[in-house]
Amino acid sequence: MKHPVLGNRAWFIFWWLAWLSLAIGQSLLFYFAYGSFVNISIADSVISLLIYSGIALSLWYPFKYFNTGPKRILTIVSNLVITGVITIGLWILVTKLVMSTAFGENNYILFWDSTFVYRMASGVFIYGLIMLSYFLAETLSNLTEKNAREARLESIVKETELRLLRSQINPHFLFNSLNSISSLTITDPEKAREMIVKLSELMRYSLSRKDEQPVSLRSELENLMLYLDIEKIRFGERLVTEENIENECLDFKIPVLLLQPLFENAIKHGVYESSEPIRIITSVRRTYEHIEITVTNNFGDSPSLSKGTGTGLANVARRMELQYGKNATMKTTKENGTFKVSLYMPFS
Repeated sequence: MKHPVLGNRAWFIFWWLAWLSLAIGQSLLFYFAYGSFVNISIADSVISLLIYSGIALSLWYPFKYFNTGPKRILTIVSNLVITGVITIGLWILVTKLVMSTAFGENNYILFWDSTFVYRMASGVFIYGLIMLSYFLAETLSNLTEKNAREARLESIVKETELRLLRSQINPHFLFNSLNSISSLTITDPEKAREMIVKLSELMRYSLSRKDEQPVSLRSELENLMLYLDIEKIRFGERLVTEENIENECLDFKIPVLLLQPLFENAIKHGVYESSEPIRIITSVRRTYEHIEITVTNNFGDSPSLSKGTGTGLANVARRMELQYGKNATMKTTKENGTFKVSLYMPFS
């Protein structure tokens, strides 16, 4: 850790203002106690505390040395006492030498003897303030470093969790798509070929965003339309899609593949097991402070909706929390044979 006073402009200014205040206070004390030594008391206060301030600045290095690593309380106290005795003794000797030279020993010795007790008391008091200031500076520095380390660790954990959550999406999506292609290779090879082409485009999109950088909603929706096109090839008229999207929302940034599980759930719990046509409606609009993304689907006579594990929705909710904190929410409703998921994210 660098010197807390010499390495910080604000602390440096505060340091000298504190010493100036001490010099004024000591001058007033000597003036009221010994009014006949006005000139000497002012000069003595300024010069003696200037000397003390220089010694105090150098005290940081032995203070830091003696307090590095684990130490017992008795050792710390002993170091402080020994350092204090040396500091105050050195200050007393240097001040007397400088002032005697400036004013003459005969003129200064009476003032010195009269103020010695006050001088010693103020020296001990000031030394205590210096040590307290250094302890405070070190504590604040350690706290700042600790917060910085925790912030870095939290960032690493957050990034790791984001990657883990995303890794849960890709295999699930890929297996579903390959199953669709597998069934079509026998019944309709041409459609299977078309699905493979679209799947390659989807995987290219996913891999190109592997660093989890936020992408525009426009890109995400284009990618999701590819996914729905693949499923439409398999299910034909049983799958119907509808989009109601406000143009001003298309440039909004969201985590890559955030919406993928919502559409996978709509396909899995709707089209896969229902014999009725399933309509998936995607709506995006801007409210006063948020962007609202809603995915709605009917689930017909499908019995699987109530048996879902909720992993996909939990994945989406956690990624939103990591990205936006408490400013984002997710709401789900199920009524009248319709399931709706609404995402609310801060528009900024």
